[in-house]
Amino acid sequence: MKILLLGSGGRESALAWKINQSPLTEKLFIAPGNGGTDAYGTNVALSPLDFEAVKDFVVAESIDMIVVGNEDPLVAGIYDFMGRELPSVLVVGPSKEGARLEGSKDFAKQFMAENSIPTARYRSFTAATADEGCEFLSTLNPPYVLKADGLAAGKGVLIIDSLEEACRSLREMLSGMFGGASATVVVEEFLSGIECSVFVLTDGNGSYRVLPVAKDYKRIGEGDTGLNTGGMGAVSPVPFADAEFMEKVRTRIIEPTIKGLSARNIVYRGFIFLGLINVGGEPMVIEYNVRMGDPETEAVMLRVDSDLVGLMKAAAAGDLGDLELRHSPQASATVMMVSGGYPGSYPKGKVITGVGDVTDSIVFHAGTSRGDNGDLLTSGGRVLAVSSLGDTLAEALEKSFGSIGRINFDGAYFRRDIGRDVMK
Repeated sequence: MKILLLGSGGRESALAWKINQSPLTEKLFIAPGNGGTDAYGTNVALSPLDFEAVKDFVVAESIDMIVVGNEDPLVAGIYDFMGRELPSVLVVGPSKEGARLEGSKDFAKQFMAENSIPTARYRSFTAATADEGCEFLSTLNPPYVLKADGLAAGKGVLIIDSLEEACRSLREMLSGMFGGASATVVVEEFLSGIECSVFVLTDGNGSYRVLPVAKDYKRIGEGDTGLNTGGMGAVSPVPFADAEFMEKVRTRIIEPTIKGLSARNIVYRGFIFLGLINVGGEPMVIEYNVRMGDPETEAVMLRVDSDLVGLMKAAAAGDLGDLELRHSPQASATVMMVSGGYPGSYPKGKVITGVGDVTDSIVFHAGTSRGDNGDLLTSGGRVLAVSSLGDTLAEALEKSFGSIGRINFDGAYFRRDIGRDVMK
């Protein structure tokens, strides 16, 4: 198969690494890719949101399957566009309507309520109902959770301790703090527990497979302190996500989600990301995403022993059949190396050295580019996802931290406590 992977981050690096291993892969293109994805395929200077340009490339290169890495093209409707323009090309990802599970927090919460899927109590508000929003906030216990309805580049969620500040922030969000993304704001009760990420690949006809469960770390500082980021690391498996917990996830969340999509006649052939929280042994949904997570993908792909291309092809064609998704019994750990200053402002163009000296880990590139002289340079906040397998999580982490010691760039920062909480 000739495959086009859309995206440029660490998630796409890990997917490219896995796709490249498949005997089904004849040629892999990554658009636009980054400074490391060319190790697995051919980078193409295309914007995933320029659907016409993507279509022209698909035709020119006789692409058989498009794998959509990030959410923006899905929410914008690339599945529907390709279905109209090039119906013979397989697309791994949901329709525009299905992508609303991530594109609209309000839609997702309504969907969960409609299908009795456990989640936090909530209400949605607009500028016209801001006073009611403040009244609803007063019925909740702190901290208060405010979520922009639309996509806000991962920054649209506020968790606030003060009722007065929460009410003020609600009005600011509704007045355009996150542009059109916060024209509607979801206010919900805060859930206390430990989070995990469950990834499901579904064929849209009732069949699905569950990928290895992971846990990511969002805060910039050790001990889960400081500002939220796109993710500072991830580990898999997650000890508390045992057979009993996952059976609850299957019966209360996964299957009602898939049945609910079918009941609405929503076409969904791709990955569903379940952001879950374990509240006293009971799984509840924090959010849906309509693609794989980042940096969880970098840890998860190391533990997928099956041919991912075969599974994605079958899901996109609407028939997973009896294909098996095998998990490695080993543990995996991903530690992100980020630019100094991230998630605030940070410099770019710093020379990266030592990646070629790493032997015990796989270094997935996230925010890198190549200079005119071939030097590897930083180009983003999250730069490298150093990922390792081990017989235990402690061994996997030891490998990742050891590999980080071989890599250098000015201002490099990483968290040294990734995975420590689940090893207790």
